[in-house]
Amino acid sequence: MSVAVVTGASSGIGEETARLLAREHGAKLVLVARREDRLRALAEELGGSYVAVDLVADDAPAQVADHVRERHGRLDLLVNNAGAAWRGTFADGGWENVKRTMELNFDAVVRLTEALLPLLRDSAPSSIVNVSSTAGRVARPGSGAYSASKFALTGWTDALHLEEKANGVHVGMVLPGFIKTEGFPGEGLPSYLRPADPEIVAKAIADCAFNGKAERYVPRPYGIAAGLRILAPRLVRRVLSGSSADRLVTKTGADQAEAPSVSPE
Repeated sequence: MSVAVVTGASSGIGEETARLLAREHGAKLVLVARREDRLRALAEELGGSYVAVDLVADDAPAQVADHVRERHGRLDLLVNNAGAAWRGTFADGGWENVKRTMELNFDAVVRLTEALLPLLRDSAPSSIVNVSSTAGRVARPGSGAYSASKFALTGWTDALHLEEKANGVHVGMVLPGFIKTEGFPGEGLPSYLRPADPEIVAKAIADCAFNGKAERYVPRPYGIAAGLRILAPRLVRRVLSGSSADRLVTKTGADQAEAPSVSPE
């Protein structure tokens, strides 16, 4: 029976991933998020344990690593899902907005992975799945800090995959587009941008974890935008700068997967 750590597990993609891992893969779960009441209820339902912690705290990685080591002594899967977005232009939010977004969406992921990597290596074959975003390939106005954090996560994930392959640790990545969550119901979006359910992201995470997939866009057509960003950057910039859908998203403060203004986690 595999042991899996899932961050951002108290709602949305993290919660659905935990349910899927328990239901379809019989995983022993370690649920990580800030909201202890929700973690406790989910852990009791699924039969796992939890660590209620803010992942940007200095001692957060050690808390999670100690918990996993003491409870299980091994780790087969790490799902780095927790994240948030504080929308706003760079002129309005400045460096402080970039800093706080990077601290959670990138730095916290790196620090937690560093703390758990010895366990993952010792338990190999094992997997890490990082939840990035289509915003980690294509940026929109008003979400520069978020995109910066996810671009960083995307690049680091690619490198980590190459570095850890020889150690038996597979590193995959899931890049969601608009996903319906507690913080982002998706109301008011055009029909062609209707957000998908978090269950399909959970399935993509499992696909990366257990089937060796390098990366998955969710829904899959969002991968087209990422390809066009490389092949036709001028076209993509022109479309995004004049997109009514983008203006709508910017106005409502909606963002992908994990967060509205700040992730409830």
